[in-house]
Amino acid sequence: MTKICVTGASGKLGGAVVSDLLDHGYEVVATDIRPGLAELGVRVLVADLTQYGHAVEVLEGVDAVVHLANIPAPGMRTPSETFNANTTMNSNVFLAAAQLKIGRVVWASSETTLGLPFDVPPRYAPVDEAHFPYPTSTYALSKVVTETLAEHVAQWSGIPFVALRFSNILGPEDYRLFPGYWGDALLRKWNLWGYIDTRDAAASCRLALDAPMEGAQSFVIAAADTVMNRPSADLMKEVYPEVELTREIGEFETLLSNSRAREVLGFNPQHSWRDHV
Repeated sequence: MTKICVTGASGKLGGAVVSDLLDHGYEVVATDIRPGLAELGVRVLVADLTQYGHAVEVLEGVDAVVHLANIPAPGMRTPSETFNANTTMNSNVFLAAAQLKIGRVVWASSETTLGLPFDVPPRYAPVDEAHFPYPTSTYALSKVVTETLAEHVAQWSGIPFVALRFSNILGPEDYRLFPGYWGDALLRKWNLWGYIDTRDAAASCRLALDAPMEGAQSFVIAAADTVMNRPSADLMKEVYPEVELTREIGEFETLLSNSRAREVLGFNPQHSWRDHV
């Protein structure tokens, strides 16, 4: 698969994915509801993916799609608008992919499907794929519904669908904020102190395009460490003392397990805030 459509290409992750794919020799068809990416020398096809015809047009002739276009977080729009827009965009892209018989769909699910913001403690830690589904917002529910949709469209069409449950996507420009979290463990408990570097998130999309895959599968995508300068086990003991650690964990190891992504996709995060702060 060499010709890849990237939806949501003008967004933070979308731009990084386009750049990463171009650097690795892929041909990219970029699309978004707004123009952008002139600095990469890629023209963005302006399309509204809440319209099925637009989804068919942008996927025509591509080998696979990396679908990132969604309202990207809870609280940005009303709960009903978030749910309706996301599920509509996702279903249109998935059904267009099935109609056109493209080779693979890689798409942005979310860590929120696992129980964020963890106002109710997680059932165990490190949290992994088996903690799904645990939606606590209509944003998270839109992703849970879409993962179910992916299972059925994959079954009908024979197309592999890969859901990437991204942690909080951040880059070097964001890491200067991290020392502000260190004095109060409660400030970032909402996702168990997790994050993923934008560059690693982009790499996971590329890996998901080519990894051996059947059906619909989902993966937690998180950095190897937390945003904190304190041991992960100590953070859990302070904030969630009743939550069982299912195994011994490394000093600053992520509490959003990326073990399955490492095993199946070959995903090994290469970037950490500790290299910048």
